[in-house]
Amino acid sequence: MTTAPIPVFDGHNDVLLRLYNNGGDDAAIQSFLTGGAGGHLDLPRAREGGFAGGMFAIFPPSPAMENFMDLMQGEGYDLPLPDALELSDGQKSTLAMASILFRLERASEGAVAVCRSVADIRAAMARGALATVLHIEGAEAIDADLVMLDVLHAAGLRSIGPVWSRPNIFGHGVPMRFPSSPDTGPGLTHAGFDLVRACNRLGILIDLSHLNEKGFWEVAKTSNAPLVATHSNVHAICPVSRNLTDAQYEAIRASGGVVGLNYATAFLRPDGHMDAATGLDVMIRHLDAMLERLGETGVALGSDYDGAVVPEGVADVSLLPRLIEAMQAHGYGDALIRRIASENWLDVLDRTWSPR
Repeated sequence: MTTAPIPVFDGHNDVLLRLYNNGGDDAAIQSFLTGGAGGHLDLPRAREGGFAGGMFAIFPPSPAMENFMDLMQGEGYDLPLPDALELSDGQKSTLAMASILFRLERASEGAVAVCRSVADIRAAMARGALATVLHIEGAEAIDADLVMLDVLHAAGLRSIGPVWSRPNIFGHGVPMRFPSSPDTGPGLTHAGFDLVRACNRLGILIDLSHLNEKGFWEVAKTSNAPLVATHSNVHAICPVSRNLTDAQYEAIRASGGVVGLNYATAFLRPDGHMDAATGLDVMIRHLDAMLERLGETGVALGSDYDGAVVPEGVADVSLLPRLIEAMQAHGYGDALIRRIASENWLDVLDRTWSPR
């Protein structure tokens, strides 16, 4: 008898961007539901690998955006970021990707669920449906008056990264720079502080993964919710600006927060390279370090599937059991693995989504 894989609820993927770039039409929707269209994540492979759901990110792309992944090589790099995105452009792509998620749910006939509460997530997982949560990575669709925030929250938005790495009206992100600390310049703007307080009132998770260090500390001083980075790793192992310092980990732990392990190889490897020829052992090394810094209740998974080059051993969601097996072989017990795989996310979401 084959044992069912341990279910994984994941902190970050970019499949909506992939489907948007592939036309965002009925054919793209069906490619996700039936498989065979490439990428890291679709419904058949999710079922095969025990990928039970996660935060499905909306990332509004910049025009003529470079492929950063191809440039993250060599002894060091400092890649130029795109200019700030116009509000109209951010809104157009953000609403289009939200529409893709809602159309996926309708076309799936119950196999995909857009979840707005932890009870929704648990119910979807229990019946074998893919539990999706609407997340934004880069708030370029939201105006300074936060009118669009109310609209998106009513539609189902439950998690938001105020910035991707490029600047916007809410703050400044970290560059694609190696080696580098995350201390790279100014943090939140006045509008950024307003956004943090509004997210607290509405019960929207604030994702710190792309904020620079000044912005991180400003959120930490302003927010009354647990501090969360959905897809970041350990700067002491891989000194890229996207990773978190020990002081940041200490603040996250003190707040009762969570960090999701990012599978992007440039944020795993000590040399900062985007290279699929990366062993699962470096992922375990980061998990060990995260557990040391956060404890067993603060560590989760945040794959960045469809948004990065990931290790060959977990080349798509169907291979997630290999990561679970690597944790088992390393000595992680079943209860700890289940915490990392899903329970820590559900716990912090439950504590965050209550309006404050």
